[in-house]
Amino acid sequence: MAIEVLSVEKMKERIGDELGVTEWFDIDQERINQFADCTLDHQWIHVDEEAAAQGPFSRTIAHGYLTVSLLSHFSENFALVPEGATMAINYGMNKLRLLNPVQVGAKIRDRIVLTDVTEKSANRILVATTHTVEINGQEKPACVAEVLAMFF
Repeated sequence: MAIEVLSVEKMKERIGDELGVTEWFDIDQERINQFADCTLDHQWIHVDEEAAAQGPFSRTIAHGYLTVSLLSHFSENFALVPEGATMAINYGMNKLRLLNPVQVGAKIRDRIVLTDVTEKSANRILVATTHTVEINGQEKPACVAEVLAMFF
């Protein structure tokens, strides 16, 4: 895990910098099934291996929101934290695009870039990072998202 604590001014100097690229992460059927159970989304393209084999992707695919849900895990690997921050909360997203389905058995990783740092008040700093989730062996990414975190 690579967490850097910096002044807001130093963080602003890093806007546009790649913070890091995560290790490859396996997407297996068990994880897809568990996500389906949690979200109550049991669409056949995700959980019915036999039907999905006859479908457009020749196998099951991960839920798009499963890929999105992993962004918080990936973020733990590379983060900039404002000096004096005592906590952070998920503040949402400015942009989310699911560009390429993640097939079962694929490996994904996240390329994280610092997009913006905004002082909202004396004790609130909004940090935006752009996440590009890559699929091993494919040119087109699975997901591109601008994620917001509010530091207090």
